[in-house]
Amino acid sequence: MATELGDNIDTSESEYSEFWIDWFLGNKGNEYFCDVDVDYITDRFNLTGLNQYVERILLLVDIISDRQQISPDQPEEIRRTYEDNAKLLYALIHARYIITLRGLNKMLEKYRNGDFGYCPRVLCKLTPLLPVGLSDTPRVESVKLYCPNCEDIYNPKSTRHGSIDGAFFGTSFPAMFLQTYPELVPTHTTDIFTPKVFGFQVHDYANLTRWRQLQKNKIVEELNDKGVEHGENVPGGYALPKPEVQRSSRNGSRKGKGRSN
Repeated sequence: MATELGDNIDTSESEYSEFWIDWFLGNKGNEYFCDVDVDYITDRFNLTGLNQYVERILLLVDIISDRQQISPDQPEEIRRTYEDNAKLLYALIHARYIITLRGLNKMLEKYRNGDFGYCPRVLCKLTPLLPVGLSDTPRVESVKLYCPNCEDIYNPKSTRHGSIDGAFFGTSFPAMFLQTYPELVPTHTTDIFTPKVFGFQVHDYANLTRWRQLQKNKIVEELNDKGVEHGENVPGGYALPKPEVQRSSRNGSRKGKGRSN
């Protein structure tokens, strides 16, 4: 049975109150977070070094694990301080938990459900995104979303997600996730969009496109020299670019079908 922080203990309220972790995950803007096991939170080894960010860390652990509750008789300012510090501690523990085997498994379910969104790049064809931090230190940079296909990062669409601290997910999560589940690494496309005017490439864009294509060709040649497989059936391999004629003929056939119907 949970007890409250303060002199007065209301057992009836503590028995039927909502679990702290369920309340936290149910708040709008916390959809990126997964459920951290209470056993992991209460293990002091997993709390090493976090006392530099929050005070009275053991008391906050009791709040998160529902061993104690903040008394409503406490001043509003003190209650808010406890709540804010408990949220911060849970989020910092979360960054460590999601690179464990159980944490990765829970994030896998969220990844498959598209809880983190999809890559806005058209040529990535709605590849699911993964949250990532640019720093492991809190209050440095907000969370970003990593695309395993184009290997670039993006800002979250929602402002409530864009305000989440990147340290709550850490810099290592996407790499650990894809190493644990290599079958989820998509095949990289070699198609590159090039702006054209009446079908002709603009000179500056043409030079840039040739340079980008040259870099990809160098990577493919290096993989061939080292005997590394990189085909379409290999996770993380390179798909062959579709010829321009083939693309236009397909588009024309689709338009023709649409007219006939």
